Amino acid sequence: MTPLHAVDLRCEHLAGVPCVDTPAPRLRWALRAEGRGRAQSAYRVLVSTDPADLAAERGTVWDSGTVPSADHIEVPYGGPPLTPGGTYHWTVRVHDEYGIPGPWSTPASWRTGITWSAPWIAHDRRHDPGVVDPAFRYGPTNRRGMPPAPLLRREFAVDGRPRSATLYVTARGLAVVELNGAAVDDAELVPGWTDYTKRQPYHAVDVTALLKPGANVLGATLADGWFSGFVGSDPRRPGNLYGRRPWLRCELHVVGADGERTVIGTDERWRSAYGPVRGADLLRGESYDARLERPGWSAPGPACEDWRPVLVEPHDGVPMVADRGEPVRVVEELPALRCERLADGRHIVDFGQNLVGRLRLRVRAAEGTVVRLRHAEALDTGGELYRENLRTADAEDVYVAAGRPEETYEPRFTVHGFRYAEITGPPELSTTDVVARVLHTDMPSAGRFRCSDELVNRLWSNIVWGLRGNVVGLPTDCPQRDERMGWLADAQVFAPTAALIMDTSAFFTRWLADVADAQSEEGVYADVAPKVPTTRDGAPAWADAGVILPWLLYRTYGDTAILREHWTAMHRYLTFLRRTNPDLRWRHRRHNDYGDWLSAGEETSRELVAAAYWAHDARLMAEIAGVLGLAEEAADYAELRTRLVEAFRADHLDAEGKVTGDTQTGYALALGMDLVPGHLRERCVAHLVANVERHGWHLTTGFLGVALLCPVLADTGHADVAHRLLTQRGYPSWGYTIDRGATTIWERWNGWTDEDGFASARMNSLNHYSLGSVGAWLVEGVAGLAAAEPGYARLRIAPRPGPLRWAEAEYRSVRGTVRCGWQRTDDRIRLALTVPPGVTATVCLPGTGAVFEDGRPAGGADGVLAAEPDGSALTVSSGTYVLERVLPG
Repeated sequence: MTPLHAVDLRCEHLAGVPCVDTPAPRLRWALRAEGRGRAQSAYRVLVSTDPADLAAERGTVWDSGTVPSADHIEVPYGGPPLTPGGTYHWTVRVHDEYGIPGPWSTPASWRTGITWSAPWIAHDRRHDPGVVDPAFRYGPTNRRGMPPAPLLRREFAVDGRPRSATLYVTARGLAVVELNGAAVDDAELVPGWTDYTKRQPYHAVDVTALLKPGANVLGATLADGWFSGFVGSDPRRPGNLYGRRPWLRCELHVVGADGERTVIGTDERWRSAYGPVRGADLLRGESYDARLERPGWSAPGPACEDWRPVLVEPHDGVPMVADRGEPVRVVEELPALRCERLADGRHIVDFGQNLVGRLRLRVRAAEGTVVRLRHAEALDTGGELYRENLRTADAEDVYVAAGRPEETYEPRFTVHGFRYAEITGPPELSTTDVVARVLHTDMPSAGRFRCSDELVNRLWSNIVWGLRGNVVGLPTDCPQRDERMGWLADAQVFAPTAALIMDTSAFFTRWLADVADAQSEEGVYADVAPKVPTTRDGAPAWADAGVILPWLLYRTYGDTAILREHWTAMHRYLTFLRRTNPDLRWRHRRHNDYGDWLSAGEETSRELVAAAYWAHDARLMAEIAGVLGLAEEAADYAELRTRLVEAFRADHLDAEGKVTGDTQTGYALALGMDLVPGHLRERCVAHLVANVERHGWHLTTGFLGVALLCPVLADTGHADVAHRLLTQRGYPSWGYTIDRGATTIWERWNGWTDEDGFASARMNSLNHYSLGSVGAWLVEGVAGLAAAEPGYARLRIAPRPGPLRWAEAEYRSVRGTVRCGWQRTDDRIRLALTVPPGVTATVCLPGTGAVFEDGRPAGGADGVLAAEPDGSALTVSSGTYVLERVLPG
């Protein structure tokens, strides 16, 4: 039997060396060990400022002592107050079920935030010869008036080799920071998008290795980004949502060999000038003139005489907060699959996958050659880029060659959604000259799914790529057109699927702060977060994300802190609903009232949607209050839930079990949110199945019904219908889009049809994850791997095989990795299961009779905690199992 190990150490959900500004950061770890019945009985945490102390088993900052506890999900730091700007190393040793200690874990670290003193600085345009560089007369700069991206520079001296150096950096806009000619890290689009009037996130980077004794130079390139660039979907808005120019704020904290701390921050000693980036915008693209590069500009040496003083602005009082999420990074490269040269010299490049990122291009061209890179998700019937669906987003990068034998260009201040690129300018181009660089928030991979049906595997791949394309800093609705906003309903319906693909704990924790910031004074959550002036307060299912998402994070990660953090905001929202709709019918203040957005063939009652979501919110609030120990509030919300369910049944459910409108989404909401009384459930389900049959075994749901339809059918005894929908290839269906070339999830079922071609370009994103919300059912229903308690403390393994021969899923939970795979033969089903330490699993295999292991009934097997005599359920402890059950003939 192997020792019990603590692995995958995190601080405030983050791996690596995160920067946190909470006084008692929460620590967590997963468990790993071989054998059955393994569990943690105690732990001991050591924290030190010197990793050598940990090697000597000394916690010089905090030694928790041996704590008898099975908890390893939310363990708060319990030592003395942490020093601002410090780095803390920690390790943990866990004791197993017999009290035997295992080895110390691989150490992890975190940094603490700082109290800022440096001011903001920006390029002073009063020194410019003109508002827009007149030498650059082509591309987006001239057409749309984007200003060049300024360079900022500060030279300073360091005595001797420092003990450590940490750079704390942020921007209003986007910043790429360099130290002595090298990028300080690989983070992209820093610091991301937030409401800069409410919070300003910053991150910390260890730059000790980049400093050298003597002269050093800190430099930064600034671009508009979300702060002063084009944001949202209103073409009349000329950018400048938060300000008119980008700003930089940073502090370099250097600890010398003698322990003395020196701070080099943004101030009046910085200088600025323009460089080769002649315009940059997230939606419109980047323009780069390689002839204007300044070699060595961020390295020691004399600066050119055209560097000018910077603008300096004191801090405006907006709270500076350590970034709570992972950074955006380049996470993958995709080679070009095809490069076709057209008669007019243009090249069309196909990467075989709709993705989000940018191109890296090798250029061999004469000085002054203008190279244009245009992006699109699809080709039209004539083989040209289909770009109408981009609306006012140019999605075009421009490069002017310097005439070197070989040059490489990759934009840094824009991002595009595309599968195809049109490249104009280079006389010759091959597939080896261009590569697609995939960008998204670098969340750890959490899960996978595969099965015997390649159509379903293709659907899973499309779902994963849809997620990857819409988590560039925040959960967006689409990554390609002039929108790219954080729509709340899209996020809440897809979040359960997202959490089974990536570890979204830090990502959604960060974004929920934006959701709270966007809440109105009345208590209404907005349609989008961060909120922009072109959007309104939230509609049913959109605003309700403010309640649903914190509950999801608790259920998935065992995170009670997120419930405490957002309780007041959630309570304000429910209070608003009651105040404006005292008769408990949500008739007033539904705002945009989108309903079951982009449904196919059926229009679900908006009143039904509103009533269902309000009742669902009340149920969640009652449970949240119970978790937080708020007994009075729990009782109040339980009573509200009862009254709202009564109102729903009176208004939207008849005596025969039919819902208002008789739509699939109506039934899915009523059944999935437990709004139907027991004596009517069977009739209600029958009406749902009849509806599906009436539509030729096709779905008709939009954004709100699609996540619930298959689970509701399967859980009510109609898994065969759910599988039929899953593998349907006629319109509308997931299979229909796949057969027509989709490599991501489309915004609408009719994004392209054989009869009509492309849907209206006004709204036709080909990368939009909402309709991929069925992904959660693939893992939890088809493979059968689901949590039965918060934080995966207990599992429910209940596969729904349907016609599939096999399926497998893996999920890296906060407690450890769960694996579940089954195979079906003619007469039996065989399940392979791995349960992490400290976790139990209830297994419900389809079939008849006892469940067998190694040819013997599993009821008395080692690791089996309980077994139903009829074989309907088997509860096992942690460990690895191979179980079988006979299928009906």
